[in-house]
Amino acid sequence: MTKATVTNVPIQNHEREIFMDALRGFAVLGIFIANLNFLSHYQGSDNAIGPWLLKGSDDTMSFLHHMFIEGKFYSIFSLLFGWGIALQIKRGLAKEVDVLPIIKRRLRIMLLLGAMHLLIWIGDIVFFYALLGFILLPLRKFSDRTLLTTGIILILSPILLYWLKMTFPVLNFPAQLLYQTGDDLRDKLTNINSKATYIDFMQNGSWFDHLKRNISGIFYRYGYLFFVSRIPKVLGMFLIGYVIGRSDFYKNLAQNKKIIYWIIGLGLLIGLPANYQLAQYMSAPGDAYFDLKINGWYETIVYALGVVPLALAYVGILMLGFQTTIGHKILLIISPVGKMAFSNYLMHSLIGNFVFLGAGLGYMGQVGPVYYTLFAILVFIFQIILSTIWLKNFQYGPIEWLWRSLTYKKKQVFRINSNQ
Repeated sequence: MTKATVTNVPIQNHEREIFMDALRGFAVLGIFIANLNFLSHYQGSDNAIGPWLLKGSDDTMSFLHHMFIEGKFYSIFSLLFGWGIALQIKRGLAKEVDVLPIIKRRLRIMLLLGAMHLLIWIGDIVFFYALLGFILLPLRKFSDRTLLTTGIILILSPILLYWLKMTFPVLNFPAQLLYQTGDDLRDKLTNINSKATYIDFMQNGSWFDHLKRNISGIFYRYGYLFFVSRIPKVLGMFLIGYVIGRSDFYKNLAQNKKIIYWIIGLGLLIGLPANYQLAQYMSAPGDAYFDLKINGWYETIVYALGVVPLALAYVGILMLGFQTTIGHKILLIISPVGKMAFSNYLMHSLIGNFVFLGAGLGYMGQVGPVYYTLFAILVFIFQIILSTIWLKNFQYGPIEWLWRSLTYKKKQVFRINSNQ
């Protein structure tokens, strides 16, 4: 028996964990590429002057990012979050142990670590995921059918929510309040009150200055998350991931192979044209989406219809690919990055700040999508090497070890073959 084909033998837990790590590593790369658009402070190609800016090629690469990356990788990460929670609960049930107190403590520590990360970079998702994790836990009691139906409704709900905000602007009050709070706090902490002072601050501010900016930036971040209806999108993927984990869908891959082919086929059939149209809207001049214009609603529709199906197609392709000899070898190589995904995710923020902010190397706005994509791939290769070497010597990544130790209120064994 080889890994060249999917067999009828249930996949062992160890293999499932390796696949989840590989999928998580794959998601980490996609999220880093997406985040570099913000970490790099790229302003578009209208005035592209410099060795790292390529006017035509950057526009093409940006379009490809919108089509193949935008939203897909945080969707995969969200799926894995729900999947992981389900496996923790299943293990507890198998051992007749109530793991809910541990999971809740794990989420509280996750909140703390996410809050610290927000002070480094406001694009953090850890704090947000921990908050929604507390909503996921009571929903776990519903049937798989109910959770899947609810997840799909939540993923599609931004279509209705955006239309309601267009029709009744008062419904956008939570986002506006958060934005205004961010403005007020930013004025007090940083004295940024114009585009010119903002650019000067970003180029000449100290690390402490950026820390103060990030305090006010937290309110902008959550104003944005409210505006784009990220809450139902992520929670919907949590629920789908929870069903995958609870139902042992991946463990019984042979029996579910036909379903996976349908997911891949429909995901590509629906996802590719929808995401092509999404890229068209996101690449268009103006700001129709944030101005609550009709084209913004159309953009919301194609986002809701296209992003998750394509993300699920990616997952399905990797599920089947992991069962082949070459696919298994490739995904095995990137799995160490996923095993210490939290540490690598935080590393991206530190690297991004150091390279692009004036307090570091100062490449802010000087690197376009072509080069920052290559930069992301190089950093990812470095992380594959570093993570592989690290995990030969240590049980966990450094942040994962801290997270686990705080969760269990006990210093965890860190080194391999050691009691320390």
